[in-house]
Amino acid sequence: MRTSGRGSFAADRTSRSFLQQEGTLASLMTDRPTFVDALHSGVLVFDGPMGTELYRHHVFTNRCFDELCLSDPSLIRQIHADYCDAGADVLTTNTFGANRIALGKFGLAERLREICTAGARIAREVADGAGRPVWVAGSIGPLPPQPQQESELEEMVVEQVEALVAGGADFILFETQPMRQSLERSAAAMRRLPGVPFVLSFTVVQRAETASGEPVERMLAPLPEGSPQPIAWGMNCGTGPDGLLSAVEKAVHLTNLPLIVQPNAGMPREVDHRNIYFCSPEYLTSYARQYVDLGVGAVGGCCGITPEHIREMAAAIKPLARSRVRRVMVAEPAESAELREPTAVAERSRLAWRLTHGKWCTSVELLPPRGWDLSATIEKSRSLYRHGIDAINIPDGPRASSRISSLVVAERIQQAVGIEVILHFCCRDRNLIGMQADLLACAACDVHNILFVTGDPPKLGNYPHATGVFDTDSIGMAGVQKRLNCGLDLGGQAIEPQTSAFIGVGLDPTALDHRRELDRFRQKVEAGAEFAITQPVFDPDALLRFLDEVRQYEIPILAGVWPLASYRNAMFLHNEVPGVEIPDAIMQRMASVSSREEQMAMGVRIAQESVRRVHDRIAGIQVSAPFGKVETALAVIEGWNDSYSPADP
Repeated sequence: MRTSGRGSFAADRTSRSFLQQEGTLASLMTDRPTFVDALHSGVLVFDGPMGTELYRHHVFTNRCFDELCLSDPSLIRQIHADYCDAGADVLTTNTFGANRIALGKFGLAERLREICTAGARIAREVADGAGRPVWVAGSIGPLPPQPQQESELEEMVVEQVEALVAGGADFILFETQPMRQSLERSAAAMRRLPGVPFVLSFTVVQRAETASGEPVERMLAPLPEGSPQPIAWGMNCGTGPDGLLSAVEKAVHLTNLPLIVQPNAGMPREVDHRNIYFCSPEYLTSYARQYVDLGVGAVGGCCGITPEHIREMAAAIKPLARSRVRRVMVAEPAESAELREPTAVAERSRLAWRLTHGKWCTSVELLPPRGWDLSATIEKSRSLYRHGIDAINIPDGPRASSRISSLVVAERIQQAVGIEVILHFCCRDRNLIGMQADLLACAACDVHNILFVTGDPPKLGNYPHATGVFDTDSIGMAGVQKRLNCGLDLGGQAIEPQTSAFIGVGLDPTALDHRRELDRFRQKVEAGAEFAITQPVFDPDALLRFLDEVRQYEIPILAGVWPLASYRNAMFLHNEVPGVEIPDAIMQRMASVSSREEQMAMGVRIAQESVRRVHDRIAGIQVSAPFGKVETALAVIEGWNDSYSPADP
């Protein structure tokens, strides 16, 4: 039974007649790309919850939040504007509970169409005033379970959808759906409106299951035959960022449609009779980056998330919008070209020969200068060469900083000093054409040891508004280099002569998502990696455990070592450098001595102990020279073992 005296729906009314009356979706989007196109061309940022913000603005739960679209539109408009200013690409209408049953509890069932249309129109006004493409999601929450009205539930959905589209919604978001039946019911209702795109988003609580125990596999199973298909699947609410991670890991392998992920801000805690969320913007963002790395199409937030969370997330995610894991598409060889046998690994460089023959190898990392004068870098390299160091590591735009070309530095060092370099090759700053050109330049410059890294996003450096290219990642570039080593470029054209690069990749044994790191290492080896260098490791036991897990991949691994220069240096690395995790025991040791000299000596001692602990399990070490002090790096290399002797000349 309907809860008001309004006439029943005209069962034969179709989306075609409705859209002719109210204006088609296409006419609403003449000045911006469609949401579907945007979703498939990059990673989008959704906004956060409306309810959390209304509560923060002292609107309590005894009010009908949806009705505020009519009685206090300026407040709703301000919340949308806050999310939009924070960087959200999608604004979700304040209509989550604007269905006939829920509104009827407040005596507002008769105003459903008015509320939904106003909710969409307010969001549309904010989106259109953003000065950039911003889309409006028409929110429809789960319908209250009332079996006696089951026959009318489909018509109730259609009523909401029509009103939301009339107000300017770009698509419909069926969010927080509790069970598979809810998803199927929502999709079935959309048969009546085939021209309206929609997203089905459901809630998981733990173990990648819904509250009723339905697994992600069940929720993402194909819809019944004859049901219209959503433009994307989503998961929102129910649990926090970490709780959704395992569900995302499963979901990305279960559907070819884009996936939208919107976690809660963890679980609320009661403080002075108020439920407060303690999930920081930084914490949420660290998981959002993992979601993007796994391949999701959009990220946002649900209960407890605020514009501050979205701002931090958008700043981190948008530079990575093209960095979702994608594999390089290669053309078939031209008729006259064919893959050739690559040069034997041991013959590609002196470093390759030593590692192939099980010789202990040492390298020191030197940053390229910010200016163009390389004289100091050359002199440091000469000192390292005289001490028998095997190679100089040259980072490529570390921490998204702008420095002289690392390839120029590498060539000058090799020519002037005679020591080999390991050139870091970052995927952030070049497209595939530029990267392939630079790899050929490496071959022309006799730079054969190349370590492929994906690179830090521009946000982390001094140029946060620069564009990160990210046509591919380190896995993809290892595959490109392997192909060049076989004499073919990406276009299937022959390369004569073929390159002979020694292919290296990075590793992070203490990565937050340990399973993902293991899987990426596997992919790197399969793509062509022939050696690896770890992030600086301050926990030798963590490195040893990681080595146990990857022992089946028989490529040499060098351990990254960073002698801490001071307690302040340790704090900076621990809190601000991605991939660096310093155990509390190490921090306490650095804090136990007071003078700068004592702290530096302690840092060298800790580094020496780490090398001694892992020596028998690794192929060598890469030691950083803190603040360019090669003497500190040499102290680690020459002092970790009394029996140490320099490399053969």
